[in-house]
Amino acid sequence: MVKEQSYVSKLFDIALLVVLIVIALVCVMPIWYTLAVSLSDKAAAAAGSVRLWPVGFNWNSYQTIMTDSKFFNSFGISLQRVVLGSVINFAVTVLLAYPLSKSVRDFRLRNVFMWLLVFCMLFNGGLIPWYMVMKNYGLMDTIWALVLAGGVQVFHVILVVNFFRNLPKELEEAALVDGAGPWYMLVRLFVPLAVPVLATITLFSIVYHWNEFFHGLVLMSSAEKYPLQTYIQQLVVVIDTTSMTEDEYKKLSELSNQTLNAAKIFIAMIPVLVIYPFLQRFFIHGITLGSVKE
Repeated sequence: MVKEQSYVSKLFDIALLVVLIVIALVCVMPIWYTLAVSLSDKAAAAAGSVRLWPVGFNWNSYQTIMTDSKFFNSFGISLQRVVLGSVINFAVTVLLAYPLSKSVRDFRLRNVFMWLLVFCMLFNGGLIPWYMVMKNYGLMDTIWALVLAGGVQVFHVILVVNFFRNLPKELEEAALVDGAGPWYMLVRLFVPLAVPVLATITLFSIVYHWNEFFHGLVLMSSAEKYPLQTYIQQLVVVIDTTSMTEDEYKKLSELSNQTLNAAKIFIAMIPVLVIYPFLQRFFIHGITLGSVKE
C-alpha cells in the first residue's frame, strides 16, 4: 500500500530539488561563461562585459584554431596517446592489482611490493632524474614518452586491489575446485566482476592523458609532435602584417588571447564530456550483488 506523502515530506522534496538545481547551475555556469567569452569580440572580453550571452558574436577564435593544420595533427596525437595510454594503464593496473589482492599466505612479498608502490606514490625522484631516465631510454620525441611516462598510476592500483579483495572468497574457491588457474580466474572471473572500478580508472586514465600538457612540453622538441593540450597551451595571437591581406588583418585584429583561450578550454573539454555519460553508470552499479547464490 502506497501512503501519501506528508506536507513536510513534500516540502523536503521541493527543497532538495532546489538544492540540486542550484548545484547543477553552479557546475554548468563556468562552462557556459567560457563559451560566451569564446564567442565574444575582443573589446567586450577585455572590458569584462560578457555575462551569460556573447557580446559582439563572432566565430573568429574557433576559425583560427580549426583552420590550423597543426591543430588537427595535435588532436590526432592526443587521440593516439589516449588510446595507447589507457590500454597500457588498464593492463598494468589489472596485472599488478590481482597478485597484490591476495593474502600474505598466498603471496609472501605482498606487503613489500605494496609498500614500495605507496612509497613511490608519495615520493618521487624529481624532475631531472625522470627526464634523464626518459632520455637514456631513447623515448624523447616519441609517442611512447607520453604514454609510458605515466604508465603506472598507483592510486588506480590501490582502487582495484581493494575492489578485488572485497569480492566474495567463495567465487575463487569454487573456481579452484573446478580446476581454474590464475589466468583463467583473472580473465573470466575478476575482470568481469570488476567492471565498475575498471570503468572508473579507465575514465581517470582518459582524462589524465587528454588533459596532461607538461610531458609534451618537456619531452617533445618540436611543435609538430605536441599533443593537443600542449599545443593549445602554446597557442597565442601573433599578427604579422608584412604578408597579410586586409581581410586577414581585420579578422586577426578582432582576436585576443582571452577569447582564444576560452575557445581552447571549451574545445578541450568536449571529448571528455562526450565519453563521460557512457562510463558514468558504472560508478553506481553494484555488479557483485547477488553473485554468490545460496
